[in-house]
Amino acid sequence: MSEEKAVPVIQVAAGLICHEGRYLIARRKFGSHLGGLWEFPGGKREAGETLEDCLRRELREELSITVTAPILFQVIRHEYADQTVELHFFRCAIVEGQAKPVDCAEVRWIAPEEFGQFAFPPADRPVLEALQRRQKDSSAE
Repeated sequence: MSEEKAVPVIQVAAGLICHEGRYLIARRKFGSHLGGLWEFPGGKREAGETLEDCLRRELREELSITVTAPILFQVIRHEYADQTVELHFFRCAIVEGQAKPVDCAEVRWIAPEEFGQFAFPPADRPVLEALQRRQKDSSAE
């Protein structure tokens, strides 16, 4: 019998914050897991915390912003060599504060057609494609 090592599943909440057609992205600190890559801001869910509360807490801690009630957009499960992440992407908007890089390397507002100019983790690819499709569909109307 082979013994399979249980790979931990990490639940993450990420915010799809859009303003005037541009999305807020944050660059992970160098030296961290996936350091230097860009992502939609958010973080790991703590025990006893809802994903929505997790997102609000992470955005307050990382970017010093308060957001509207998060609305689930997409869930993606991705397996890395050492862990599995379950990413819960939520749509929300800033209601208080201005995004600044408190616990990340930098932040930017970019349009969906610019996504290809930034290096994102592989797990984010499906949501990037969904947002680009959504933009194309709305501009075709």
